[in-house]
Parts: sequence; C-alpha cells; structure tokens
Amino acid sequence: MFRLSKMTDYGVVVLGQLAGQRGRLLSAPDVAEATGLPSATVSQVLKTLAGAGIVVSHRGARGGYEMARAPEAVTVRELVVAFEGPLAVTACVEGAEDNCAVESLCLLAGGWEQVNTAIRTALDSVTLADVLRPITHFGRADAPAEPVKREARL
Repeated sequence: MFRLSKMTDYGVVVLGQLAGQRGRLLSAPDVAEATGLPSATVSQVLKTLAGAGIVVSHRGARGGYEMARAPEAVTVRELVVAFEGPLAVTACVEGAEDNCAVESLCLLAGGWEQVNTAIRTALDSVTLADVLRPITHFGRADAPAEPVKREARL
C-alpha cells in the first residue's frame, strides 16, 4: 500500500492554518493551539516546511511563520517530497536513493520510470489550494450543491 505519513498530513493541516491567516505571522504555539496538534509536532512540521522553502521563519519577539508563497503556488508534490523524500516507486527510477541489485538485468526499469513520471505529474497538477478547497458535494468541489431534478419517465 502506498500511504503518506502522518507528518505529511499534519503538514497540510499546519499549512491550512497559515494559509487562512495570510499576512500574519503565527508562532508554533499559536498554530498548535488552533489545530489541536501537539506543540512539538507543529514545531517539527514547521521546521520541515521552512527547510523546503514552503514557509518562511522570522526570528525575534514578534517572529513566527508565514507561507512563502500563495497556496496556489505550492504543489502537493512539494509537500510529499518535503516529508517523504524523493518520489521513487522502485529502486531503479530517477530520484531513488537505493541502488537495485539487478538493475543491469532488469527489463522493467523503463516501465517503472513511466509510472514514476505519471505520479510526479499527477502530484504536480494538484496545489495546496486544491487540497484546502472545501468539499461541497460527495467529494467533488465542482459538483452542484443541490441534486439535479430529473423528469419522471412514463
């Protein structure tokens, strides 16, 4: 099963809070209180996001964190890579940290690279703004809020 870690999920929660307070600096304790996440977790998430250039940290008595860019300019791929590391579905694709023991004999390497590229492309096509957009109708933000009435057939 391909599953993202809780830290990636927490990253989206923290970014949602920062995105909702654009123009304001928020401290880690402020974010922790607003989200209900433990302070230590929020601090770790913010440090990771700052290291990835997704948020900016300001030091000092009036310091805090803010989004480095608009939510529309942050891709889901950036978030996943920040918390999970490079995207690589197998050891033989570009970006993999491990070397495959049978890479020179493998006939599937090109096929896996195609899958890896498709995943990267899909994650690049979704932004933080998309993820934060409220769900209005059975998981589809673009669906009508009211059910469509159909004429009865006789």
